[in-house]
Order: sequence, then C-alpha cells, then structure tokens
Amino acid sequence: MKIITLNANGIRAACNKGFLDWMLQQEADVICLQEIKAQTEQLAAHVLQPEGYFGYFNSAEKKGYSGVALYSRRLPERVNDTLGWDHADREGRFLQADYAGLSVISIYLPSGTSGEERQTVKYDFMARFEPVLTAMLQQENEFIICGDWNIAHRQIDLKNWRSNQKNSGFLPEERAWLDKVFGELGLVDAFRVVNPEAEQYTWWSNRGQSWAKNVGWRIDYQVVTPGLADRVKAVAIYKAQRFSDHAPLIIEYGNL
Repeated sequence: MKIITLNANGIRAACNKGFLDWMLQQEADVICLQEIKAQTEQLAAHVLQPEGYFGYFNSAEKKGYSGVALYSRRLPERVNDTLGWDHADREGRFLQADYAGLSVISIYLPSGTSGEERQTVKYDFMARFEPVLTAMLQQENEFIICGDWNIAHRQIDLKNWRSNQKNSGFLPEERAWLDKVFGELGLVDAFRVVNPEAEQYTWWSNRGQSWAKNVGWRIDYQVVTPGLADRVKAVAIYKAQRFSDHAPLIIEYGNL
C-alpha cells in the first residue's frame, strides 16, 4: 500500500504546477492533502474526483484558508470530518477514511507562527487531540495519520535548530508533546523507521534561498499505530518537482 501526504499550500495552485498529473502517475492507494485553501464549488470536476479515485474534502468555513482532502482508490466504509472542537471543525483540519482493518487520516495542525493567539490555539488543539490519539490506540483498526503537524520533533529535523528554539514549530513544549506521542502513547513516526538520516526536510521557507540551500524543516509526517511499524517498507521525500513550499512524503507499507 502506497500513501502520499502533501501540504499543497493551495490545491488549485499545486494543480497548476502539475501536482495532479504527477499524483496520477504515482498509483498511490491514498493521497492526503492539507491546506487546500478552497471550497468544493471552486474546484473542477477532475480535481474533485480524479480518474480512478474517490475524492473527499473538508474545507474551512473561511475561504482561501486551511482545509484538508483525501483521495482514495478504494471506496471507504466511512468518512468522518469532525473532531468535536471549534477550531478543528470550522477550520477544516481533519478527515478520516475507514476501511476494513485500517483508517487513514489527513490532518493539519494549527501553526503558531502568526502570534500568541494562534499559538494558544495550537496548544489547545494538541491537548484536545491527545485523547483522540489514545482512543485510536484502543481500536481494532490500525491508523495512519498523515499530515502537516507543524512541529519539528528533534534537532535532526530542521537545519537551523539552534536559532529556532524560541520559535513556533520547535518550542520545547511542542517537542515534548511529540516525545509523548512517540514515547508514552506509543505511536510511531513511520519515516524514521526506515530513514534515520539528517537533512530530510519536507518544508522550506520562501524567504532567502531556503530551498536552494536545503535549509528546511521536517514537519510533515505519517504517524502510525504500533502494529504498522514493521510494515513500513520504503520512504521518500519527492523533490524533483515543486508543487508547494512543502514536498510530498511517500511511504510504502507491506501487507495492508
């Protein structure tokens, strides 16, 4: 099973840069998108339902903001777009597709880079999402939680870690929360099962020459329940084309 996740930074912009054509060539089973920045009525039919895929969307109430999507080759048994709190549901930050024995989620955690108010929203989201993660671990289905978590976990996960220790995305409280997610809770960072190397980034600032110099952050993840850890077979960050300020994260799983 092949799963791709990408923060599109505008699904229409990404498609204009060739994303949809590339996606269809990948023959992935599920594709999760974040920050689609569009309502469904603004999207063309071939974007809503690409050939060979079922398309699902959870747009933010605010136009041109946030929102997630999920494409699936197989028809899910259920699709859920509700977490149950305001800044998750009104901002279109969650989409879950359930299959027999497996659930795949597209999630977009808030960013706190715009100021203290949004950082508070981010912390609240993290606090509310933790029991959701705990509940997932108690279910029969295995879970793959794809998306932009807006946190670089360790020093290895961003180039300039020393100068970013007081910046949202690499704050001690955020990193400690991921320590708990991957430690006490027992969820698994699927990429790191296969690739322990440095300079494996999925996002680059548009400022300066971040992309050219590979001054990036790894903030996009596929987080899996423990039962899937030994099924992670191959991982890749696709950088040959640029569809967004993020890069697609591609993971192949065995026996799903």
